[in-house]
Amino acid sequence: QVQLVESGGGSVQAGGSLRLSCAASGSTVSSICMAWFRQAPGKDRERVALINARGITTYANSVKGRFTISRDNAKNALYLQIDSLKPEDTAMYYCAARTVWYCVLGGADDYPYWGQGTQVTVSS
Repeated sequence: QVQLVESGGGSVQAGGSLRLSCAASGSTVSSICMAWFRQAPGKDRERVALINARGITTYANSVKGRFTISRDNAKNALYLQIDSLKPEDTAMYYCAARTVWYCVLGGADDYPYWGQGTQVTVSS
């Protein structure tokens, strides 16, 4: 079992930045696929960024150049740096994991472990 706890969300103005954190337990973040998803009201959960055990990252086209996924192996934590925030980035952000080294470009159903989410609200 993998337990995930997100933090770092908040309310910011457009153009601002946030750093989301995800504390993991039950597995080491350096050995598995970790992901960030987001879900806006009335919309499906959207895959935002992935990092596999080899450190290879993948981003959704909508966030490329603005979002950066990273991990701290010593702290067993995952991060999402969000820059140049836009109102359309407003959503609940979730940390997710699958306990294999590689990631898949699938949807939420491909990730069995989830945190409770952290809210990001961007005002114009």
